[in-house]
Amino acid sequence: MIRAILTDIEGTTTSISFVFNVLFPYARNHIAGFVRANLDNPAVQKELHAINQEVGQHLSVEQAIQQLTDWIDRDRKITPLKTLQGMIWKQGYADKRFTGHVYPDAVQHLRQWCNDGIQLYVYSSGSTPAQKLLFGYSDFGDLTPLFKGYFDTRIGMKQNSTSYQKIAAGIGEDARQVLFLSDSVAELDAAREAGMQTAWLVRDGQDTTESRHPVCHDFSEIRA
Repeated sequence: MIRAILTDIEGTTTSISFVFNVLFPYARNHIAGFVRANLDNPAVQKELHAINQEVGQHLSVEQAIQQLTDWIDRDRKITPLKTLQGMIWKQGYADKRFTGHVYPDAVQHLRQWCNDGIQLYVYSSGSTPAQKLLFGYSDFGDLTPLFKGYFDTRIGMKQNSTSYQKIAAGIGEDARQVLFLSDSVAELDAAREAGMQTAWLVRDGQDTTESRHPVCHDFSEIRA
């Protein structure tokens, strides 16, 4: 019996093109100005310190900006980068520069599962504030009331089984009663190793003949 559903965002609830063609370019275009304009903000100072820890040396402000830009260009899942991106996207959402893309089938079934009493959680490499912004400013309005909690890389990387063990413990559920949804086989493998049930969201023409996980082309095919 499924008691909780843990969902990825990019490629699962949300189009990859929205992330790569809207969110990432917006953050890249604004990150230098944002960091320079907010050097006195304790939250920004904290992330600049985290960047120094990540690279193992003290960087100047301009060096830190260059490092952040490089991480964006290489799509690195670095926690301080994801946190700063979330801060920048917050202003973009508030200014109505964009709304959060969510697939209609995902919205329909997330609402149904919530109504059925299944607990819903999000686990993404994007920071938890960024996750809340995407669902809070979605094309379908504020979807955040559907979710009981959010997890990001602060709990662990998504390809490590221990991350999923921590999430199951954190939400107080037996991992065997948690269903993890993702478009990434490596993430699904890690969740399966932790004891969770899995569903592979395949929204394009990927070869799924050797799949180790149930394959679903949209949320209507997920058995919860």
